[in-house]
Amino acid sequence: MISAQRKPGAAGAPLNVGFVLLNRFTLLPFAAFVDCLRLAADEGDRSRQLRCSWTFMSASGEEAMSSCGAVISPCEALKNPESFDYIVVIGGVQEEKDKTDYRALEYIRLAARFGTPLVGLCTGVFALIQAGVMKGKQCCVSWYHHGDLQRRFPDITPVADRIFVDEGKLITCAGGVAAADVAAYLIERHLGRAWAIKSLHIMLIDEARPTAHPQPQPVIFEKISDRLVRSAVDIIAQHMGEVIAVEQLAQRLNTSRRNIERKFQDELGISPQRFARDLRLRYGLWLLLYTTKSVTEIGERCGFSDAAHFSRHFRDAFGYTPSSTRKQSAKRDQQHVDPFFIHIDSTIDGR
Repeated sequence: MISAQRKPGAAGAPLNVGFVLLNRFTLLPFAAFVDCLRLAADEGDRSRQLRCSWTFMSASGEEAMSSCGAVISPCEALKNPESFDYIVVIGGVQEEKDKTDYRALEYIRLAARFGTPLVGLCTGVFALIQAGVMKGKQCCVSWYHHGDLQRRFPDITPVADRIFVDEGKLITCAGGVAAADVAAYLIERHLGRAWAIKSLHIMLIDEARPTAHPQPQPVIFEKISDRLVRSAVDIIAQHMGEVIAVEQLAQRLNTSRRNIERKFQDELGISPQRFARDLRLRYGLWLLLYTTKSVTEIGERCGFSDAAHFSRHFRDAFGYTPSSTRKQSAKRDQQHVDPFFIHIDSTIDGR
C-alpha cells in the first residue's frame, strides 16, 4: 500500500494539483506526473510540498486500486475544484463490464463550469469525453486506445500522432511516460524552467518533449523468430523519419552487412532496405488516415526526400496515391479501419 501525506499549508503552494483516480487507474502516468511535482516542490529530494502540492482523490473518498494492484491510500473525497490549479484525471483499464463512475463525471463537469483546467492522462480522456467537456476540442489518445475511442465515441476526433494536446482549459495526454512531459510543461509555466529541468534530470529524463513530439508507432513482432532481425526491426521502427544505411544498422548490431542481409532474406524474404521502406510507407498510410498533416509533411516525417518521391513509392506499394487516400479518410471513419498494428507479413509481398 502506497501512503500519501499532505503537509500543513500545502494548499498555498504556487502549483496545487488535485488527482482524480478512477477505478483501476494506470500507475505509470500517475507516478510520472506526481513524482515530477514532488521533485519540483522542494530542494533536493526532500519531498516537502512547498512549491507544489497535490491531493489524491477518489469518488468514494476511499483508497484507489490501480490496474496493477497497487493501492493509493489515503485518498480524500472529491474536494471543491476551485481549490486547485489543475485537476488531473487518470483513467483505468477500459472494459465493457466496468461501471461508469457517475460521481467522478459530475465532478469533472463541475470543474469545467468553475473554469478549473482539466488534465486527462491515458484513458482519463475517456472520462472527459463521457462528462461532455471535450466537444469541439482536440483529444489526445494513445495509439493503443485510438480504435477503442473511435468505436465508442464516433463524434470525437482523436489525435494519436503526438504525446499531448493543450487546448487551454483542457489538456489531454497519451499516458505512459508522456505524463512527465505534461507535468514538466505545467511546472515550467508556474515555477520556471529550472524547476522543470531539475525534476526531469533527477528522473533521468534528458529534457521535456514538446506537445507535438510524435508517439512511437507500434510494430508487432510475432512473425520474427531471429533475435538479430528483431533488434534490427526495432531500430528501424524507432527511426521512421530517416533512412538508415545497412552498414550503419549492422554496425549498431555488431554484425556484418552480409550477415544482416542474409538473415532478413531467410526470415522475411526481403532485404533490410525494402523492409525499412515498406515500414515507412505503412507509417505514412497511418499518418494520412489519422492526422491532418499535408502529404509533404508526411513524406518528410517518413524519411522521403520530397513529396513526389513519397507519392511514387506510396502508389507502387498500395496502388493509389496519398491524395486519394486522404480523400477516402471520411469513409474510413465510417467503416473503422485500424492499421495501427503493422504486422510484419503485411509489409512483404506474397507473405
